[in-house]
Amino acid sequence: MNPPASRLTLYRGDITRLATDAIVNAANETLLGGGGVDGAIHRAAGTELLDHCRALPEVSRGCRCPTGEARMTPGFRLPARHIIHTVGPIWRGGNAGEPALLTACYRSVFELARRHALARLAIPAISCGVYGYPWPAAADIAVTECRIALAENPALKEVLLVAFSAEMAAVLEHALDTTA
Repeated sequence: MNPPASRLTLYRGDITRLATDAIVNAANETLLGGGGVDGAIHRAAGTELLDHCRALPEVSRGCRCPTGEARMTPGFRLPARHIIHTVGPIWRGGNAGEPALLTACYRSVFELARRHALARLAIPAISCGVYGYPWPAAADIAVTECRIALAENPALKEVLLVAFSAEMAAVLEHALDTTA
């Protein structure tokens, strides 16, 4: 499924069905799957993704991707060619560096996109599920970082902000309308 092209677009639906250069996975540090979008991506990509992630080196015990960083894998059975896994911060009230860590997630994703000359990305609402990040604050960071990346990387042609629910779509739409 290919939604209409635009530079920064809201897309409501299933990220695992998008035929982009890469979809972004809101992963956990193990990269071995979990709930929410992480579980959906692992299920849709097939067991090859889990096998590939198990083979990635751990940077510390049980951690293949620290919070704020990103790793790229093939898309396997997904229509997207690649998956960029990033680990967002768990919300702890806002005074534990959460905004800086969430910003680092987006910057890490866009750095991988730049290095691999990816033109089309689809990104879910990172840290907004079980990690509990307040949706409006996360959406503002997402929109800001996407706009910066699009301005700085001419090879990046399109970023889709993906919302599975109508509620998240409304929050992202508001951020698109109000975030400079």
